[in-house]
Amino acid sequence: MVPRAPRCRAAWWHTLVSVAQQPTNGYAERLLVPWWLWLLGLGGAAVASAEIYLGAPGFATWVPYLVLLPLTAFGLWWAGRVTVAVRDGELWVDDAHLPVRYVAEVGVLDAAGKRAALGPRGDPLAFVVQRPWISGAVLVVLDDPADPTPYWLISSRRPERVARAVRAAKAADTGTDAAGTSPAGSATG
Repeated sequence: MVPRAPRCRAAWWHTLVSVAQQPTNGYAERLLVPWWLWLLGLGGAAVASAEIYLGAPGFATWVPYLVLLPLTAFGLWWAGRVTVAVRDGELWVDDAHLPVRYVAEVGVLDAAGKRAALGPRGDPLAFVVQRPWISGAVLVVLDDPADPTPYWLISSRRPERVARAVRAAKAADTGTDAAGTSPAGSATG
């Protein structure tokens, strides 16, 4: 049995970008595939279909087009079906959900921070939903002793809004404001 390396609460977290503490009523976004990737994918499938048939006569000429183009369209749709939402005191990413009471810290990663989090410094037990066509990401550090997952790393076109929504949901769950202080002004941790 290979010993597991000790968990490093990563030094790359210094690349977290600060987010203004503005309250929000939730958030939802879909990680759609951009239009130019649709053009590239369907164009590549059309070229591959033209190469596959190689001059076959009759109906066989259209079979590669009838197979590859719909399969490519389905694959592109499938890649862009993931939804990121904060609602009812939970962070939802596709069908996975995390109650905000288990969130210790949430921050925004720029492109360099996202690369570092996905690289060799990242924890293999992290929950990652990454889309390469989206440069921003949200890092949600967990505080659940029963869960070995140290953090969630989620691609987002508007990571600041996701972070604000998670903070607001956590504040509503714990009875503090979005900055993490109780109404009396004392820190709640």
